[in-house]
Amino acid sequence: MVKTGWHEDLAAVAIGMAVVILALAVTWQARPLADAGSRAAHPKGWSTPLAQTVGSPKAWAAAPLDAFRDKQGGIDLPPILLGMGWVVLIGAAGTLLAGRRVGAVLPGLVVLALMACFASVLAAQKTVKFYNLEYPLWALAVGLFIGNAAGVPRWLTPALMGEFFIKTGLVIFGAEVLVSRLLALGLPGLMTAWIVTPIVLVATYLFGVHGLKISSRSLCMTLSADMSVCGVSAAIATGAACKATKEELSLTIGLSLFFTVIMMVVMPPVIQAMGLDPLVGGAWLGGTIDATGAVVAAGESLGREAGEVAATVKMIQNSMIGLIAFAVAVYWSGWVDREAGGPRGSLLGEAWRRFPRFILGFLAASLVCSWLHSLGAAQALWVEGATSGFTAKLRGWLFCAGFVCMGLQTNFRQLAPVLASGRPVLLYVLGQSLNLVLTLAMASLTFGWLFRRVVEP
Repeated sequence: MVKTGWHEDLAAVAIGMAVVILALAVTWQARPLADAGSRAAHPKGWSTPLAQTVGSPKAWAAAPLDAFRDKQGGIDLPPILLGMGWVVLIGAAGTLLAGRRVGAVLPGLVVLALMACFASVLAAQKTVKFYNLEYPLWALAVGLFIGNAAGVPRWLTPALMGEFFIKTGLVIFGAEVLVSRLLALGLPGLMTAWIVTPIVLVATYLFGVHGLKISSRSLCMTLSADMSVCGVSAAIATGAACKATKEELSLTIGLSLFFTVIMMVVMPPVIQAMGLDPLVGGAWLGGTIDATGAVVAAGESLGREAGEVAATVKMIQNSMIGLIAFAVAVYWSGWVDREAGGPRGSLLGEAWRRFPRFILGFLAASLVCSWLHSLGAAQALWVEGATSGFTAKLRGWLFCAGFVCMGLQTNFRQLAPVLASGRPVLLYVLGQSLNLVLTLAMASLTFGWLFRRVVEP
């Protein structure tokens, strides 16, 4: 039987854009009748009814069931169940667009949503939250433990659509990457993020291949992109462009999350001990720490202005995902594949075939929401309310489900030889060291000297 379903990337774009449009439409329909353009009245944007349909486990200390209670101590399950329901619904929609039977996938999707919820509960523990050990780490750990200790039952396998969930989440993430925020720091922010990042990526990749002699070029590339660009999102995008295996992506994400925690805790006191200007320190954090949440937490520990600079520099790096993915696709098609005796067709044709097309959805969501955000104060609060109140939370659920899938599909036995050599860890440490040195130099040059008067509060 010939499959007539959509390509996974196209399905991710269609569903991701549908979610963004739904969020904007529902938020607009429920817009406030008074003070619609007042940020004082709506500091986080307009409230959206969709916020009640996607909740997360609450922080808890000693009793895990407290994750399902409200501030008054009552059980508050509906928003969390609805969040799990979104995972099932989007997974079912992706299955339908792929031309497969939804009925065969539904039981697995329900179990997958439960696993994602369990990982979120672990991440919500107060001590865990204090050290910013975020849900991707727990989702990956849950999947790895179950997949390698008990194995994946046959009925669950059709629901393991990890890449689809993450790609859809990245399309939705595009709505949060607003051009106005990228331009807020102007030239110093662009120089700090866009000059250092490609230098570190290329240098780390070449050293991994030729210096450390790591046999898998795709592993070197995903590690380099993850560490130099923006963490997990960049690893997924470049991994799709260079056809990295699930084991390589799991290893990359695990290393990224481990070092993110260390850097988030260590860098702020180091910055204070060095006596760095808070703006320079914020730019240094934003250009080196991988996860956006960890960047914000570390930046705010240095003060409000440092936090804003750190978050904006990281957002500028996030905007490079599409460009980096396309560059990797061109390089892999024109050099790596051809050296390995791969296809010899048109370079651009091969690059387009390899290019992760879901990135186009990410860019489309970013451009649409950036344009709406620029139309006026009320429209800015409209977009911010739709994204902070709904799409960002839904994206978290989709990423969590995706990481659980990746863990379930990762075989420790295949990773063992790579881990035993220690070379991927060494590559990450050396690459991040180079990143730290160059980013500090650029941040000191731009935020501390050349454009000081422009960026100072």
